[in-house]
Amino acid sequence: MPYALKSSGVGLGLLLLVLISVITDYSVNLIIIGGALSNTMTYQEMVRVAYGKPGYILITVMQAVYPFIAMVSYNVIIGDTLTKNHRTHQVANTVLSDRNFTVFLATVAILIPLSLYKNIAKLTKTSLLSTGIICLILVSITIRAPVYAAQVVPSEYQWTFANSRIPQAIGIMAFAFMCQHNTYLCFHSLQRRSLERWALVVHLAVGFAMLASSLFGLIGFASFATGVQGDILENYCPRDDLINVSRLLFAVTIMLTYPMECFVVREVVENYFFQHPPPLWRHILLTTGIVALAYLVSMTNLGVLTAAPLAYILPPLCVMRLQNEPFFRMPNLPMLATAAFGIVVAVSGLIVVAMELAEGGALLGGLRDALLLGNSTRLARAYG
Repeated sequence: MPYALKSSGVGLGLLLLVLISVITDYSVNLIIIGGALSNTMTYQEMVRVAYGKPGYILITVMQAVYPFIAMVSYNVIIGDTLTKNHRTHQVANTVLSDRNFTVFLATVAILIPLSLYKNIAKLTKTSLLSTGIICLILVSITIRAPVYAAQVVPSEYQWTFANSRIPQAIGIMAFAFMCQHNTYLCFHSLQRRSLERWALVVHLAVGFAMLASSLFGLIGFASFATGVQGDILENYCPRDDLINVSRLLFAVTIMLTYPMECFVVREVVENYFFQHPPPLWRHILLTTGIVALAYLVSMTNLGVLTAAPLAYILPPLCVMRLQNEPFFRMPNLPMLATAAFGIVVAVSGLIVVAMELAEGGALLGGLRDALLLGNSTRLARAYG
């Protein structure tokens, strides 16, 4: 998030963060409203009722591709983060400093066991733990902020209100708040389901994510100013023990979030290919296969391209279609604005990827930081 503020300017970046938070809150609630209007229980079925078989195939592909890419990205982050920590301590030049082995070990010991749960409500305790870890990381960078800020060369541009790289900032922020693909999983995990209770959970979760994102962005930017990198933890001294603990905690929170993405991929595959609840053998085989495939791929970061239609374009379009009213009428203005914002996010995503190719990784490093902050949205909703 500090890199996003650097790209857009601090003032405009904070305004964009508030705007994206409000739109995310609105779109997540629209998905459940659309389900009520169509009398359906999944995102896929809602789109099928609204747009038929073509819409169903489109949402199935997007809803499987985005979380799968997130799983792959998590593997990359786990490997990079843990091996960097190992190389600064006594385990350097041992098998634990090997990235592939580290990811394999994490997959077998943690990712597969957590992903084998059938009900997302089983992740309540791990979700709460992960949210607490995010707070601890925030405390650690706050403690270190004065030390690193004192080494920054003053620059008249470091606190500018707006900069020119706004599309990159939008792409990073939208990616951080992308949680719509697991909306129904979280909704069905509520003990007392209702639109009002769901709206309260979403308000609290998105509000927490916005607050955490703002604090990470401001503290990180204050610590390194315009020198902040896409992955903020890369700015710190590799021998800083407190930050190394934070790196380890960052990897832990990624591992605890990973199963939520696996749940979505598995549910999408089950809904599309099978008509009946899975027997135990199929559940284990499918889960293990998805996790193994993500481990083998572990090399792509284009999730923001599928995030936009999944999160901001399809929900309002489905609700407007299910209302059986003309699209272009005054009550639909908020939904039309949300869909238009989704198009902006999609274009921003293309720009992020293009700039990534030109700049060698800094921008998608910003997306890596966004994954950490996006966890707070997903996790807070998981135990609402």
